[in-house]
Amino acid sequence: MQIQVEQARPLDEIMMQRALVQAKLAAAMEEVPVGAVLIDHQGQVLAEAGNNCILDSDPSGHAEMRALRAAARALHNYRLLGTTLYVTLEPCPMCAALLVHARVARVVFGATDFKGGGLVSKYQIGNDGLLNHGFSVTPGVLGEQCSQILKDFFRRRR
Repeated sequence: MQIQVEQARPLDEIMMQRALVQAKLAAAMEEVPVGAVLIDHQGQVLAEAGNNCILDSDPSGHAEMRALRAAARALHNYRLLGTTLYVTLEPCPMCAALLVHARVARVVFGATDFKGGGLVSKYQIGNDGLLNHGFSVTPGVLGEQCSQILKDFFRRRR
């Protein structure tokens, strides 16, 4: 099955800028700088978060996971129909599976994760036809900026 790639929309860069703010906040706490923003079908922000694995001692503390959890709690619904997730790094397989279960409609990401990406680079979760839900993917939105924040973070740590 071919990946359902969708072209960028005007709102995408604005929301990715918000996700980058979350990534920078995570970096300031010495977390891997990944940020996520979830919006509804009208473009309203439902939740935003950055990585928080280290501070919370939580291997599932990825930005995507935290944003979807917060939105689901706020909406009192574990199904996030019609939503779009903006995330600075291609989601991992764990987060990609969460996107399927939450029924997210679209995922927009910045930097591609060639080592462990779950949407386009290593796996095609949500687009491989093997699961009961799929979503469209828009890769590379502000990709250079999203990639640079990660490179700078890991350069400082080494």
